[in-house]
Amino acid sequence: MSDRTEQSENQMWGGRFSQGPAEIMEAINASIDIDKRLWREDIAGSKAHAAMLAEAGIISRADAGAILKGLDQVAGEIEAGTFKFSKALEDIHMNVEARLKEIIGEPAGRLHTARSRNDQVATDFRLWCRSACEDAAAGIGDLMAALADRALDNADAIMPGFTHLQTAQPVTFGHHLLAYVEMFSRDAGRFMDARERMNECPLGSAALAGTPFPINRETTADALGFDRPCANSLDGVSSRDFALEMLSAAAIAATHLSRLAEEIVLWTSPQFGFASLTDAFSTGSSIMPQKRNPDAAELVRAKTGRITGSLNSLLTVMKALPLAYAKDLQEDKAATFEAVDALALALSAMTGMIRDINPNRDAMKEAAARGFSTATDIADWLVRELGLPFRDAHHVTGRIVAVAEQSGKRLDQLALADMQKVEPKITDDIFNVLSVEASAASRKAYGGTAPDNVKREAQRWIAALKKE
Repeated sequence: MSDRTEQSENQMWGGRFSQGPAEIMEAINASIDIDKRLWREDIAGSKAHAAMLAEAGIISRADAGAILKGLDQVAGEIEAGTFKFSKALEDIHMNVEARLKEIIGEPAGRLHTARSRNDQVATDFRLWCRSACEDAAAGIGDLMAALADRALDNADAIMPGFTHLQTAQPVTFGHHLLAYVEMFSRDAGRFMDARERMNECPLGSAALAGTPFPINRETTADALGFDRPCANSLDGVSSRDFALEMLSAAAIAATHLSRLAEEIVLWTSPQFGFASLTDAFSTGSSIMPQKRNPDAAELVRAKTGRITGSLNSLLTVMKALPLAYAKDLQEDKAATFEAVDALALALSAMTGMIRDINPNRDAMKEAAARGFSTATDIADWLVRELGLPFRDAHHVTGRIVAVAEQSGKRLDQLALADMQKVEPKITDDIFNVLSVEASAASRKAYGGTAPDNVKREAQRWIAALKKE
């Protein structure tokens, strides 16, 4: 048995247990393979705690100095890849502490004064999630910048707008991309809102009831960049709603990514032909040489399952836990890490695809002209120029569409006489609104698809994102 294993049995559990755990107990109980990812946060929390203990006179400054120096050495070993993690020591906290004792001896045992692994892991996890929120918001910002850039490039590129995946009205490709900029801006906001709410420090809550030592929790909270200490020790060690909120934000962002990915899959299909991806973001087939598959988009779409699954996993873990700490909470990190990793990869892939995608303007414009997409423009013209109530104009337009459909013509290909058979007051001025370009250009109200609007909004977003 190694020295560290003996330390695990003798020091972690103290005198209550005379034997080590069964092999299967060790396997299910250990979390080091997952939570070793928290080593930076664990060492940062331990350094802040040691400094506070010395300042409060709970441990000597000499011991605190040895602890801080030893923790720096531990960090260096982990960074260099020479640190040996032990499953027998269960988690990152005991692995670090055991190595610290090997380095500095007795003072290492004073580090755990006035704290517990319960508040330690809660602090580490909050620190990690806080950084993850910042990273996610930054990744979303990169994607938004790519979308805004491409929107500006394609502010006047006409495409069909859809409802029910049926041709509805002409819009511009730039306007379509900016819709996702708006969605992702809310996603970034959700991550930063979650970061703000989670920025309270559990350290000093100890196991569940706080500590009798005269600690200064404001000092450790400030040292770790928290806004304040958690106000209730039970809540501090047992709550994981900060992770749930972050995962909720991740699931919503992943859903938006999946919607955009689905559109890329459709756009790049021969049936649509609206856009293409280069070799950088396409794959081929092992048997069909003609294939160009949008695998990156499909995989982004699939990552949504992992991310929403992680949210559901943690919700299920938390749903029946009485206060305060329970070992169930050990399962919080695997799901969270997986979701954050999947989201980061999906964001990077989507950002690359948006910068790579090549829209086929001619194909989009041709598709926009099909399906009688300017029918609403006829109805609006009848209201504006002839003073018809909109419901009457809607009925007249429907009859005109029926005429076009029966004759196999687009609306702008109908003869004036054909339209006048339906409504005699129609003049040839109506042809000014029947082209897809005119339809899009007329949508000048705030939030509309008019190319000038799109240019202005794209430029606004580009400037705002550069400033951020």
